[in-house]
Amino acid sequence: MIVGLGVDVVDLARFERAVTRTPRLKERLFAPDELVVDGRERAPHSLAARFAAKEAALKALGANAGMRWIDLVVVQGPGGEPSLELRGTAADRAAAIGVARLHVSMSHDAGIATATVIAES
Repeated sequence: MIVGLGVDVVDLARFERAVTRTPRLKERLFAPDELVVDGRERAPHSLAARFAAKEAALKALGANAGMRWIDLVVVQGPGGEPSLELRGTAADRAAAIGVARLHVSMSHDAGIATATVIAES
């Protein structure tokens, strides 16, 4: 049963300006393992899509306050498919509302990153 749905969009240029202007912002928004892929810093458009997924997850979990960004971690499966790993405050919130699984879709094109998250019991 679906217990939550979240959608978010991020303007890529605005996101890149924000993380360039405030370098520590990346550390507040992303877990260390999200910032690097294959030994290289992850591209801004990829980080923007991950940020959109985190925002969408907050909406799907019905919790916009009290959760830490780094407790929502976008990971890739063996086929490259995205999923969300919940830690700390995010895992606590999911457990409180009976979430057993999250479904994630992310994309970026034409200057926009978007993500949808469905929370399932």
